Amino acid sequence: MASGGATISSSGGLADRYAAALYSLASDQNVLDHVVDQMDGLGRLIDASDTLRRLLYSPLIDIKTANRALQDALTAQGFGKTITHFVGVVTANRRLAALRSIVTAFAALVAQKRGVVVAQVTTAHPLTDVQEQQLRARLIESGFGNVNIDQHVDPSLLGGLVVKIGARLYDTSLKSRLQRLQYAMKGAA
Repeated sequence: MASGGATISSSGGLADRYAAALYSLASDQNVLDHVVDQMDGLGRLIDASDTLRRLLYSPLIDIKTANRALQDALTAQGFGKTITHFVGVVTANRRLAALRSIVTAFAALVAQKRGVVVAQVTTAHPLTDVQEQQLRARLIESGFGNVNIDQHVDPSLLGGLVVKIGARLYDTSLKSRLQRLQYAMKGAA
């Protein structure tokens, strides 16, 4: 891993390249904190809007129409020039379907640059604030340093949680425990 440069992983190469380009641009223009906040807001906007997701993932919508709609929506939501131009470039390059991945890759790059570890936490039910703080404290005790928790809900887990930090996976879900019990019972039969 080269210091000072962007790290591009093989799994999300396209998203990582766009994220690295935006990071570099924002750093050069001394607007990194503002862009970080706005990219976080863009991610929340994409997650909250079914209409916006349909626009991003539809191959039937003309690029000019999509760009005009996105620019109008972003301007109306108060996004700055850097983000609206960036989304315009993504649109012009016909990469709208990757926009949410780019937002995620940008957040991961910012976290890496700032020395923050991102823990992908999947639970059967949303964590309370107290549970999230307890989990963060346990992860810090385990030597992960400054930890941000990216929480997802998957009711199929039934209970417990799955924590992924980098290449490490900690699975204490009830679903996995039942699967292990099922395999053990098959082996005993």
